[in-house]
Amino acid sequence: TDSEKYSDGKLKRTPEGELNVTLIEYTPNPEKIVAAAAKLCYSDSGCENIMEGLDNDKTAAFVKMLSDMGHESPIEHVSFTFGIEGVSRALLAQITRHRHASFSVQSQRYVKKDNFVYIIPPAISEDKEINRLYTEAMENSYKAYNKISDKLFEKYSAELEKSGISGNSARSKAEKMAIEDARFVLPNACETKMVVTMNARSLINFFRLRCCNRAQWEIRALADEMFKLCYKAAPSLFSCAGPSCCAGQCSEGKMTCGKSGNVRQKFNKIKEDIDRKRQ
Repeated sequence: TDSEKYSDGKLKRTPEGELNVTLIEYTPNPEKIVAAAAKLCYSDSGCENIMEGLDNDKTAAFVKMLSDMGHESPIEHVSFTFGIEGVSRALLAQITRHRHASFSVQSQRYVKKDNFVYIIPPAISEDKEINRLYTEAMENSYKAYNKISDKLFEKYSAELEKSGISGNSARSKAEKMAIEDARFVLPNACETKMVVTMNARSLINFFRLRCCNRAQWEIRALADEMFKLCYKAAPSLFSCAGPSCCAGQCSEGKMTCGKSGNVRQKFNKIKEDIDRKRQ
C-alpha cells in the first residue's frame, strides 16, 4: 500500500509520490490581462479600450515582447491560487521565504494531530535500516505528543473548571491550550496542507529558483507540478518559465549542476506533452 498504519491506526507514513497540487483558481483570461496592461504602457490607448483588438496572436505578441524586454511589472496583474497537500513542515519553512505570496496553512495550534501523517525523504525510504530508525523517531514523537497533550489537557481542564468555567467549555478551551504547547515536539516531517496565491511574476521567480536541480527535492517536486498547471492555463505567459538555464545561461555560477542540457530537455518535454493534449 502507499501508506502504512501502525498499531493505534492513526500514525501514517507517506512515501514520496503523495504530493497533491491543485490549481484552485486563477485570473480569467490571464494573458489578455497582461497584454492589455502592456498595451497601455506602449500605446496611446485609453483604459476604456485597451482590451479591443487583442486576439490570440496580438496577445501572444505582447506577452513575448514583455519577456524579450524583461519588462515584468505587467504580469503582476494576474494571480494563481493553489491547493497543496502532502508536503512537510520543512517545505513550509522554504516556501514562505517567497514573500510576494499569500499563505493559508493548516494550523497545528487549532487542529489536533490525531491522524499524524509524516513525509519520508526518498533517500531514507530506500534504505531499510535508515528507514527503520526514521520510523522509530516518528513513532516516539507521536507518542510524546499524545502524552504531553493528554497531561496538559488534564491540567488545564482542572484549572479552568476551578475558575468557574463550565464542563464542556472548559474541556474545549483546555484541548486548544494543550495542543498549542504539545505541538512543539512535532517534527519537520509532519505533513501539512496549504492554500497559496502568487502573481505571475512571483511564480516565474519561484520556478527559476525552485525548479532548479540545486533546489531541495521536495520543493522542487512541488515547483514542477505548479509549473505544469501554470503552463497549461497560460502557455504564452509561462513559455520561458522554469529554472534559469531554460531561458539562457545557468545563474548558479560555480555551483551549477552541470546538467543544463538535461534540464532544458525535461522542461521542453513537459511543455510538448501539455501542448499535445491541448490540440
